[in-house]
Amino acid sequence: MGKSLKIEGMTCAACAKAVERASKKLQGVVEANVNFATEKLTVSFDESKVSITDIQAAVEKAGYKAVIEAISKTFKIEGMTCAACTKNIERVTRKLDGVIESNVNFATENLNINYEPSKLRVSDIKKAVEKAGYKALDKEVSVDEDKEKKEKEIKLLWKKFIISAIFTVPLLAIAMGHMLGNKFGYSLPEIIDPMMNPENFGIVQLALVIPVIIAGNRFFRVGFKSLVSKSPNMDSLIEVGTSAAFLYGIFAVAQIYRGNTEYTKDLYFESAGVIITLITLGKYLEAVTKGKTSEAIKKLMGLVPKTAIIIKDGKEIEISIDEVEVGDLILVKPGEKMPVDGEVVEGMTSVDESMLTGESIPLEKNIGDKIIGASINKNGSIKYRATRVGKDTALAQIIKLVEDAQGSKAPIAKLADVISGYFVPVVMSIAILSALAWYFIGGQTSVFALTIFISVLVIACPCALGLATPTAIMVGTGKGAEYGVLIKSGVALETAHKVKTIVFDKTGTITEGKPKVTNLVVTGNISEDDLLQLAASAEKGSEHPLGEAIVKGAEEKNLEFKNLDFFKAIPGYGIEVKIDDKDILLGNRKLMVERNISLENLEETSHTLASEGKTPMYIAIEKNIAGIIAVADTVKENSKKAIEELHKMGIEVAMITGDNKRTAEAIAKQVGIDRILAEVLPQDKANEVKKLQSEGKKVAMVGDGINDAPALAQADIGIAIGSGTDVAMESADIVLMRSDLMDVPTAIQLSKKTITNIKENLFWAFGYNTLGIPVAMGILYVFGGPLLNPIIAAAAMSFSSVSVLLNALRLKGFKPAK
Repeated sequence: MGKSLKIEGMTCAACAKAVERASKKLQGVVEANVNFATEKLTVSFDESKVSITDIQAAVEKAGYKAVIEAISKTFKIEGMTCAACTKNIERVTRKLDGVIESNVNFATENLNINYEPSKLRVSDIKKAVEKAGYKALDKEVSVDEDKEKKEKEIKLLWKKFIISAIFTVPLLAIAMGHMLGNKFGYSLPEIIDPMMNPENFGIVQLALVIPVIIAGNRFFRVGFKSLVSKSPNMDSLIEVGTSAAFLYGIFAVAQIYRGNTEYTKDLYFESAGVIITLITLGKYLEAVTKGKTSEAIKKLMGLVPKTAIIIKDGKEIEISIDEVEVGDLILVKPGEKMPVDGEVVEGMTSVDESMLTGESIPLEKNIGDKIIGASINKNGSIKYRATRVGKDTALAQIIKLVEDAQGSKAPIAKLADVISGYFVPVVMSIAILSALAWYFIGGQTSVFALTIFISVLVIACPCALGLATPTAIMVGTGKGAEYGVLIKSGVALETAHKVKTIVFDKTGTITEGKPKVTNLVVTGNISEDDLLQLAASAEKGSEHPLGEAIVKGAEEKNLEFKNLDFFKAIPGYGIEVKIDDKDILLGNRKLMVERNISLENLEETSHTLASEGKTPMYIAIEKNIAGIIAVADTVKENSKKAIEELHKMGIEVAMITGDNKRTAEAIAKQVGIDRILAEVLPQDKANEVKKLQSEGKKVAMVGDGINDAPALAQADIGIAIGSGTDVAMESADIVLMRSDLMDVPTAIQLSKKTITNIKENLFWAFGYNTLGIPVAMGILYVFGGPLLNPIIAAAAMSFSSVSVLLNALRLKGFKPAK
């Protein structure tokens, strides 16, 4: 057997040799070659002696990583009708040599497959799906095409329902007419009266049911194909049940023509007709409600403008959005949408980014500011340079994230998946055994046994099971996207509700991450503005973050900067400058003590400021203390509120920071933190998360920087702030687009609501079948109750699917805590 593996961690040709040597040492490996340029190991081996896992382990032992080279692809599947269909497609595709993973989402009708291109072609996957009775499309469908296709399907189902209903209503009236005539005072016309013209009575019903059978031909076509391939699904149950009713009806008509008129009571055409009509109506309602579950993603996809105006050779040219390239200069006028991501190079405006971040207040944009594609230009014309286009734009990546999340399976879905796989064959067995038991043991007629057989088959369709989890996940993740909370997977959505401890990074997460001047304390005759002016002028040439905060504070007050005659940085202490022939010192207490400058009564003030988490800096003019400027990283507006909300939910809140304990305690006191993890080095953040997990808690980590990435990955749930680094967002399970900590409780609440919804759906789906099947088997009849009519069974089955979908749609009413 031959296989190609991607090797990670190689740095030179010697590495390639080391990998080859490690592979060749294994018994059973015939040949091993490493291409350093492509970083691939091609290995031939005897499967009976060595496995691919052994080869990977040997490569890992040598200090490298061998990954099976695979690609992921998504196909649109046509022809699925229930959860059993998803299991059939997963089973046939997983059997293909080269397939690593295959998952089908019934709600989105997508097949997500991970396979080795060296072993398998796209055409092989399509053939396998087609052989199973479905169709796999690999074409990327635009939102318009997808909408058009869905609408076409809905219209077709409605048309089929109307045709079925037109023939089923008179069929039902004729079939039940002779039974209900005495009750409601009407009788059938003599020509089709079963007492006078039994042949006509039978043949008219047969003529009326045939168009209904034709309208519902899909159930028979797909159901039969699935039965033949030994993978029965919902259609198989309907096909067997209605075929039994239809064929028995034909047998009864033949008996009537032979003179056995008692068979007029045993015609089953109305059951076949009504079952097909009701299930078609159920499928129509299902298609309509399923369309509503993915509205959020369609809204996002519909935001992208179709065209862009670019400036080329001084001329304005309107081009398709697909033609825009990185580096193009784009002109956007008031009221228009930004076509792609970019950076402002000319003009100023305010931009509405609410469709992406949920933030309702428009943001001011000036030269150098970032532009997000699909945001709305409110009031000024701007020119900006395209930096990301096509699939690289923020919106495209968000759509991909939401789509991936909607297509992923939550662990809770596995239960439904396992049951769905065995469900249909088990139901068929129950239907046959029940019918035989009533006929042979219960001494009932063949018509009674047939009623039991059809009722069990029809009531037990597993549609509701297949829809229970994916529809709730689709609505939940879509709702999250509406509020700027991007949940990357079904697993993240499920795990979030179990979180008991949330660890917040301090800088840039709880705090703004940008130091500001918070206090000005002066002595003598100098004013606060004069003190700030001198300090800012002194720090103008400094690159220290605290110095930048002082400069920014002066700029905000529109203070004029003075020229420096002399500048000297004193590492670890501060700076020394000369302004207007005056010697000025700006720095910490150590600097003042070293220069023998009396701090007078400012030391107590300095301690108070430090205990509040602020950094006090002393200023001395001509060897006399002039005052203190305190700088601090200010707490974000909603940090305290968010932590209060988490406390209400019974969640412990911890803060992790590299700052000293005193500063950390001051911030913690302001916002109500339960646990402080201070003086933690960046590389140790993941270990601190691990320690909390060792206490048996599910831990979430909230961060924004590159140094938070390992901790985000280590946590059970990593939550990245949207204004943070790409690395942090890549490592996280949830991304908060608005950088507002109130979205952390929103994510937890949404998870809880969605999981509750899934549990309700599964309870309804399982409960319905648990109660429905025994009733259909005739359990009530044993105790003197009624026998379940197949018509009622069909109505109940259709209602179960629609009720699960409607319950999932209730999540659309979710509103976060304010």
